[in-house]
Amino acid sequence: MIFVTVGSQEPFDRLVRAVDEWAAQRGRRDVFAQIAAGRYKPAHIEFTDFMQPGEFKRRVAEADVIVAHAGMGSILTALELGKPIVVMPRREHLHETRSDHQFATSQRFGAQGRVIVALNDDDLCTRLDEADTLAASERISAQASPQLMATIRAFLDGAPYPVSNPSQPSTTLLRSTGSVPEET
Repeated sequence: MIFVTVGSQEPFDRLVRAVDEWAAQRGRRDVFAQIAAGRYKPAHIEFTDFMQPGEFKRRVAEADVIVAHAGMGSILTALELGKPIVVMPRREHLHETRSDHQFATSQRFGAQGRVIVALNDDDLCTRLDEADTLAASERISAQASPQLMATIRAFLDGAPYPVSNPSQPSTTLLRSTGSVPEET
């Protein structure tokens, strides 16, 4: 089963439409989406506007693949449950968000191999095909590393968090400023 989520705050019609069209082209009937109050109503997949946190977590736990905007809640939940996640960030220039923070998030997690990143509709279809055909042994481990989860939670809470620099053996502490530090 594939579970699609756009988060709980605003719709993401571009993502929902792309997954709906992908499901129609592939004859998939095992896709369920949480679409917020979007204008686009899927014709080929089951959906709901919103769901309670318990239902959301159950859907993620039952899914083989998660498809989401690049929101931290969706990413964290997928990582905690060891689910492969394909993210397509909302983009500022398309008026889907106020900044490109989701683009930055997706690039950072994508570079670490933690998420599968799709930058547009066509790319999403390609990434969905790839994620859907992953062998079980190649999927993300059953649990994300505790260190990764602690680092992400500390970042979201604005607390100091350890950042490893591969060029230096020591670990430094950074305080979250809401922006990603520049790579040197």
